Amino acid sequence: MTYVDLTKAGGATFQEVRHLLGSKDDSQHRQLRVTSAGVAYLSDEVGAENISDLCFRFETWVAGNGYCGSKAAADDKYVASVQTDLNDNWPTPKASYIDW
Repeated sequence: MTYVDLTKAGGATFQEVRHLLGSKDDSQHRQLRVTSAGVAYLSDEVGAENISDLCFRFETWVAGNGYCGSKAAADDKYVASVQTDLNDNWPTPKASYIDW
């Protein structure tokens, strides 16, 4: 599983987020989740399924909308936006559910 460790100094880097976004294609719904231990990952489980160990999660990324996959990873502005959202919400999220 590809993940980003948000607990390290400086949080998520641009390249780590790019790699994470490109690690799964856009063929099914996905959700960017962050565990209470500071591990960010793309989940195939979406919505409110298995969220007890999460610090926060993003809204479900609907399949076919370009939120993950190679095109998303190639979009520098989008990658930077996700990086900012991850770092701004760790370790104290604005909410447990981040709605874009």
